[in-house]
Amino acid sequence: MKHSSSPGGFTRRRFIRTSTTALAGVGLIPRLLAETPPAPAVIRTAADQVTLGKTGIKLSRLGFGTGSANGEAQTAAGKSGFTNLIHYAYDRGITYIDTAQAYQTFDWIGDAIKGLPREKLFIQSKVDGRPDDVLSVIDHHRKTFDTDYVDSLLVHCMTHDKWTDDWKRVMDGFDQAKEKKWIRAKGVSCHTLPALRTAVASDWTEVHLVRINPQGSHTDIEGNSWGTSGHPIGPVMDQIKAMHAKGRGVIGMKICGNGSFTDPADRDKSIRFAMSRKEIDAVVIGFKSRGEIDEAIERINRALKAV
Repeated sequence: MKHSSSPGGFTRRRFIRTSTTALAGVGLIPRLLAETPPAPAVIRTAADQVTLGKTGIKLSRLGFGTGSANGEAQTAAGKSGFTNLIHYAYDRGITYIDTAQAYQTFDWIGDAIKGLPREKLFIQSKVDGRPDDVLSVIDHHRKTFDTDYVDSLLVHCMTHDKWTDDWKRVMDGFDQAKEKKWIRAKGVSCHTLPALRTAVASDWTEVHLVRINPQGSHTDIEGNSWGTSGHPIGPVMDQIKAMHAKGRGVIGMKICGNGSFTDPADRDKSIRFAMSRKEIDAVVIGFKSRGEIDEAIERINRALKAV
């Protein structure tokens, strides 16, 4: 005798068989999930393209500083040697080039980046003093670099806490340049703790170039103050944390103590410290040889693996 079927022709026997199979499948899910191999760990490197705060701008984690002793170290090998070194760094993944109007390398940047894809480069420069015609100076940066825009432009080397008042006209010029799309982001490099605090407090600032290393060499420390971070450079780290909390782009400089870290252990200690700080987006180091570039990349990659 045949079993009666449902209106869709689905018999009791088929229902039981299907239900049993489905339940068995459900039982397999935890086992299948357990057998799924974990996703491979993300390996971070010096050549990673990181985001500069909330600007949305990308740059390599490691930058090429062109201003050691105001660029004297980089110009010593001549223009062709400098250009070759920039291209070598690019081939190793360094797309961030840091310069300034005051550096001896400033006039060489345009020729040094010829042949490299502009859209993949991050060029940061700096304006010195309080020029009469701020827009003209910024336009000079563009023409010198033979580019339509500068990715990040900084007010250079602020040292006192009232700089946002004294440099207001310059800051306004930066704002106009950003409206013209001559610059993508604006900010400041500071060389004292009071200036650094003012930079953090100002809503104008988008990018900070900060002197930082755990030894406190050529950094913005103040007396024996340890700040809330329980460290000799605690006051600086307190400001860096505040920058990060506000979504600012943070780039560390003086990683090698302004060239004073001749002991490799000091360089390693400083790089490990910088790479362990989530608040620091990128770092810039002044290079004068391929060996220095290779060493920095190796140390950064090793430090990132340990974090």
